[in-house]
Amino acid sequence: MNKNLQGWINLYKPIGISSFSAIYKIKKKFNIKKIGHAGTLDPNAEGILPIAINKATKLIPFINLNSKKYYFTIKWGEQTTTDDADGEKINYCSKIPTNENILNMIDHFVGNIGQVPPKASAIKINGKRAYTLLRDKKKFDLSEKKVFLKSIKFLGSQNNTSSFFIECGKGFYVRSLARDLAYKLHTFGHTTEIKRTEVGNFNCKTSILLDDLLKIGQSEFEFNFIYSSTSMLDDILAYEVEKESDLFDLSMGKKIFVNKEKLTKRPLSSDKKALVFLSNKGNIVSFGELIGDLFQPHKVLT
Repeated sequence: MNKNLQGWINLYKPIGISSFSAIYKIKKKFNIKKIGHAGTLDPNAEGILPIAINKATKLIPFINLNSKKYYFTIKWGEQTTTDDADGEKINYCSKIPTNENILNMIDHFVGNIGQVPPKASAIKINGKRAYTLLRDKKKFDLSEKKVFLKSIKFLGSQNNTSSFFIECGKGFYVRSLARDLAYKLHTFGHTTEIKRTEVGNFNCKTSILLDDLLKIGQSEFEFNFIYSSTSMLDDILAYEVEKESDLFDLSMGKKIFVNKEKLTKRPLSSDKKALVFLSNKGNIVSFGELIGDLFQPHKVLT
């Protein structure tokens, strides 16, 4: 692979493989030096997994993960150790909520809420992953985290299952929502299907299946399936650097002058700091803050 190539892959991850295993297959197939992903998907979940290549991996902490959309199904009456169908069943309840009960309850979860992650998660406790402790049958508790649910839509019920569509923010666990919604409805529940349909600008329509990606050749991959480094950064102010002298100053960590008229959009306030990324010929060169008319680099990627 061209070592200067950088950007994103809009991958559709299938069920039955971890996010790490998926990107390892791509790394090995296309001889990619650096690779990473934004927003982990569980092995039993499918859907959009944005993958960064080479220098684009440095952008992962900056991209917007506050707009993710999921379709999922809850099976009522059973609680599992993992809050999905893979876990051991530990609690049962004969009560199945009515559609009216569900509709009256779901809006209580919209907004900023507290959420305890599933015990089968990658969160570290004293240096060990929670899913490892669960597998080893160790006793432990996870702390509540603040998360954001923008919207939830009830799609209907069939037998003892119900389906939903949500839009949520970073760090949100669909399995925890299923568990907590069931609790509020005085029963138990776990997810039987989770499908992520959108992350930022990436959606299912423009994605490529993992198996299909692994079948194509190197040239087709580089020319047709790598999006620009800026494709996941539409929510951040952008500025194109044209002068070689500015590029040199940035490489030295120095401030440069920015013509605000050439920003992709105007800052909300002229007297406050704003996060900006600078690009040159489609490649990200720096992240930093715009203070007045001066750009202060915090991370230089050149």
